[in-house]
Amino acid sequence: MLKGLGGLGDMAKMMKAAQGFQEKMAQLQEDLGGMTVVGESGAGLVRATATAKGELTGLEIDPSIFVASEKEVVEDLILAAIKDAQSKASERAKEEMGKLTEGLGLPPGMKLPF
Repeated sequence: MLKGLGGLGDMAKMMKAAQGFQEKMAQLQEDLGGMTVVGESGAGLVRATATAKGELTGLEIDPSIFVASEKEVVEDLILAAIKDAQSKASERAKEEMGKLTEGLGLPPGMKLPF
């Protein structure tokens, strides 16, 4: 079709591939909102649930840790569980992004702007 136009045929292919990637990226962003990860601390006494986008969606706390004199420990456990969930969310998002980009021929670990 664009045989006589030199590299324009390749450019058209690249543009089509970029559009396909953009659509897949939008779908991945939507999918990440539905994937969940669970972070925990204190051997499971505190559990934080988050989406793979890092949005905190739930927090479970074992009632046995509610002792007034242990307030700071409980606060630390809650923060640790949330941080663990956020870390797992970030890792899950990277894994899913890696699945999406492995067919593009990009160098491993290349960071994309989104």
